[in-house]
Amino acid sequence: MQKEEIEGIEEKEEKKEIKETKKAEKASWVKMKPAELEKIVKGLAEQGNSPAKIGIILRDKYGIPKAKLLGKKITSILKDSSVRYISEKDIVSKKIEKLKEHSGKNKYDNSAKRSLNKQLWLLYRLSKEN
Repeated sequence: MQKEEIEGIEEKEEKKEIKETKKAEKASWVKMKPAELEKIVKGLAEQGNSPAKIGIILRDKYGIPKAKLLGKKITSILKDSSVRYISEKDIVSKKIEKLKEHSGKNKYDNSAKRSLNKQLWLLYRLSKEN
C-alpha cells in the first residue's frame, strides 16, 4: 500500500517537472516584433476596445496566440503608454447596475437574480486581485 502511494507521488512530481519545462515561448511562426505589437495594441485601445477584446482581435486577425509571449501583458502595455481603457471591473459594474434595475422591475425573475449574484462574485474576485 505504501509503495502505491509513493509511486503516485512520484508521478505527480514528474508531471510538475513536465509543466515547468513547457514555459511560454514565442512561437516560431509569429513574425511580429514587440514594438509592432505595442503599436497595434495602442491603436486598438484608442478605438475603444477592452483588453480582452484586444486579445481576441490579436488572435484572430494578427495570429498572435498571446500578447504575453512577446514581452508584456496587454494591460501593462496600456498602463505604460498611459492609454485609457475600459477595465473589466467597469464592465462588470455596468452589468450589475442593469441587473439590479431589472430585478427591481421583475422580482420573480430568478434567473436574473442568479446572474446578478454571479456578477457580484465576479466583481468581488476582481477587486480582491488588485
